[in-house]
Amino acid sequence: MYDMTKYLNTIEEVIAGGPYQDTWESLSRYNVPEWYRNAKFGIFIHWGIYSVPAFGSEWYSRNMYVKDSPEYKHHLETYGKHTEFGYKDFIPMFTADKFDPDAWAELFARAGAKYVVPVAEHHDGFQMYESEISHWNAAEMGPRRDVLGQLKESCRKKGMEIGASSHRVEHWFFMGHGREYDSDVREPMERGDFYWPAMPEQNHHDLYSEPMPTEEFLQDWLVRCCEIVDKYRPRIVYFDWWIQHSAVRPYLRKFAAYYYNRAARWGSDAVINYKHDAFFFGTAVPDVERGQFADIKPYFWQTDTAIALNSWGYTEHNNFRPAQDILCDLVDIVSKNGCLLLNVGPKPDGTITREDRAVLLKIGEWLKINGEAIYDSRVWRKYGEGPTQVTDGQFSDGIKKNFTSRDFRFTTAGGYLYAFAMKCSESGEYCIRSLGIQDASRQANFHGIIRNAEVLGCNEKPRWSRDQEGLHISSGFVSDSPVVFRLELE
Repeated sequence: MYDMTKYLNTIEEVIAGGPYQDTWESLSRYNVPEWYRNAKFGIFIHWGIYSVPAFGSEWYSRNMYVKDSPEYKHHLETYGKHTEFGYKDFIPMFTADKFDPDAWAELFARAGAKYVVPVAEHHDGFQMYESEISHWNAAEMGPRRDVLGQLKESCRKKGMEIGASSHRVEHWFFMGHGREYDSDVREPMERGDFYWPAMPEQNHHDLYSEPMPTEEFLQDWLVRCCEIVDKYRPRIVYFDWWIQHSAVRPYLRKFAAYYYNRAARWGSDAVINYKHDAFFFGTAVPDVERGQFADIKPYFWQTDTAIALNSWGYTEHNNFRPAQDILCDLVDIVSKNGCLLLNVGPKPDGTITREDRAVLLKIGEWLKINGEAIYDSRVWRKYGEGPTQVTDGQFSDGIKKNFTSRDFRFTTAGGYLYAFAMKCSESGEYCIRSLGIQDASRQANFHGIIRNAEVLGCNEKPRWSRDQEGLHISSGFVSDSPVVFRLELE
């Protein structure tokens, strides 16, 4: 069993050395790095043992032990009894024999991504990196490759920043259902074992639910997170839900102080993504899972969502969203002061599905033409206009938005104002009401002078005029994705 004492002492020394201490007051001096505010678009990767059964979702490791669940029944029918073939027995089948980090990085770069965040450890407790904390990792088992390290090297060569995602805290209860009957999870275990601690599952939204994570588990969690920081120096550390539990809060402060201090000593910077108010506002970057905000925000934020609606990981029946819908989400999010982290779920052999590839390449084609309105952009005085309302909050990405050619979003960059028509007009006629000629007495409206209007990706100049109704643009440009107008102001 790994002795955590030395590492825990190092953590305290780094925190004591500053500049950040493990208090919300100290951590409130944090500023979001400029590169991250400029990047706007990143790739999330859910890849692990759960891609082998490829059934249900990336929660297979939990659900296969939940009696009468579809995963439980599938497991019995396909692999046999849980005492004879448990989740750990998928590890030798997770060979990743076609994993090519250079090919992944090439695809992500072609998609227009500026940062990449692989899941370093999911709820199942299998580390996708080389670790001294536990032997249950991809460098020693399964692929026998340091996936995170190799991907970091490949992404850096393509000019993309690397991050890492930890879902470890949910492991406190994630395998717990396997203790309710005779299964391999009931085998004797201690810290460092794969299934440990497999505690009873509780109400995920109760901040004081019991049994509370123990000091031993939380110290193990902290050391694992700090090991990722020290070994891979990620520019982003993403945390999934449940870190908001009251027992975890002191360890969140310690991790943030450690991570920010390490980055400062390395002459770098750092980003932490969090959900559900787990961190004090302003000390890290809030994240909205599978959803977005209905209105513009004065603070920078992130959406994480997946190309597949039903699962973050690969399954044989993934339901893929079209690239056009994801591009509309990207535009809407950026116009509201956010960025998009878009997930792919590779197959167990390390290849990326044809459907995922097609979506990523379509996004990349659009960004190659229209990226000047996305990258390095900032919000305008309002995010947009139009009849279509976006549902506010998480888990709403499955709601079809059905944007119209009267829906517009705005950004500013490089001295230009950009207006995105969320859907191409069948007639080629557009009217942007927010940019009409305004009565000088109406101080809340736009009174600027428009010198010129262009359509990005179109060689023919559009006809345009302006009156009190709005800015009228006429263009024969046809696209199945958002149409971008570059407006030059006097």
